[in-house]
Amino acid sequence: MAATTTTLGLLNCLPSLPKLPRPSPSPLIKLPSQPSLSPPLLSSLHHEISAKSRHLVTTSAALSLPLLLSAQDALAADGEFGILEGRSLALIHPIVMSGLFLYTLWAGYLGWQWRRVRTIQNEINELKQQVKPPAPAAVTAGAQSAAASPPPPASLSPIESQIQKLTEERKELIKGSFRDRHFNAGATLLGFGVFEAVAGCVNTYLRTGKLFPGPHLFAGAGITVLWAAAASLVPAMQRGDETARNLHIALNTLNLLLFIWQIPTGIEIIFAVFEYTNWP
Repeated sequence: MAATTTTLGLLNCLPSLPKLPRPSPSPLIKLPSQPSLSPPLLSSLHHEISAKSRHLVTTSAALSLPLLLSAQDALAADGEFGILEGRSLALIHPIVMSGLFLYTLWAGYLGWQWRRVRTIQNEINELKQQVKPPAPAAVTAGAQSAAASPPPPASLSPIESQIQKLTEERKELIKGSFRDRHFNAGATLLGFGVFEAVAGCVNTYLRTGKLFPGPHLFAGAGITVLWAAAASLVPAMQRGDETARNLHIALNTLNLLLFIWQIPTGIEIIFAVFEYTNWP
């Protein structure tokens, strides 16, 4: 107890130390005061943030749309089309086009027969101009007595025989109704041909995700255009325009040659279909 009292007395004798000022907080770490937010202000901020978020999402979607479409194009043949990518549907195009090739030959035959109906009459008219008129018979007493009996049948000249033969042929051709049959065949060929040409391209895209520029595709496009061009000449042909008729024949001849030239590449595509597709 005496020691504690002595220690306190010595501490009282020491000079008093000056008081150090308290350091002020540094401005670098000074935290801003957060005012209290009222409910209306919170609602306003919420709507503003939501609007900005929607705008950001819309902008991002618009910018990424081309990339998404490109990715979809690249994955166009990935099984999502089901049977549309199968072998059964892929074989429809070559089967239909084979039938249309044969139908093209048939339509050409009908057209040639109808042309024959029109040109054979011109041949008959030209031959009739070459026939000499009969010489006038001399009037005699013997001739008058012979007139009582029927004259013997006169033999036909070679030109007259040819005229008779062509006339009979023309009658038979008219019975064939080749004009109407050719018109109907051409309309059918145009309709099915254009439809199947487009359907073939669509089917190729469904199976592979792209088209293949090459002889088969270009020849098919040319055939389709020639079908339409030949059909567009029909009104002029019906008015008797011979130039339109000749051009119609030329376009269809070129169409047939392209069709024949396209057959080997079509067979190659059929082999590829069997290699890379499955049933159905």
